[in-house]
Amino acid sequence: MRHLTTLAIVPIALLSALPAQAQMVTISPEQIGQIFCIGSLGNDMAPVEALLTPDLSAAIADAWVKDAQAESANPGDKPPLGDGIPWRTYPDYADGCEAFEGLTDADLAFVEISYSFASEPSANYTNTLVLKPIVVTEGMEPFWRIDDVDLGEGRSLRQALVEAFEQ
Repeated sequence: MRHLTTLAIVPIALLSALPAQAQMVTISPEQIGQIFCIGSLGNDMAPVEALLTPDLSAAIADAWVKDAQAESANPGDKPPLGDGIPWRTYPDYADGCEAFEGLTDADLAFVEISYSFASEPSANYTNTLVLKPIVVTEGMEPFWRIDDVDLGEGRSLRQALVEAFEQ
């Protein structure tokens, strides 16, 4: 009888020694906000650009093409995107940035990005990332991606890209 119990335990012990099924790690909306802050504070938005929806990536690429055309047509003048992509309300360098996840549902997520200035706290302001779930690989769960930035006062990154060339 003792051998029977041992034989029953061996398969269970062997199964528990097998590696667990790997789970895909996804980036949460708040983590995307943290990456956005790191890029903003480091003045390098390349990591952020990897987290954009295909539609927003295309809008930014189109804006850069228009900017190059404007610069070529008006040599010596500051081009419309002379300060870069308007990722935030003001181009001034903020020395503080913090991300706070807001409302999240199946279709959208909002992440507040609070910018602060150590030398001028009255200049602090908040923008909001608008994220959408995007299927990156068929058959896999969608990933959150940045689809726009609410710059406040009814303005957005997408609008700013369009308005930059309306002169």
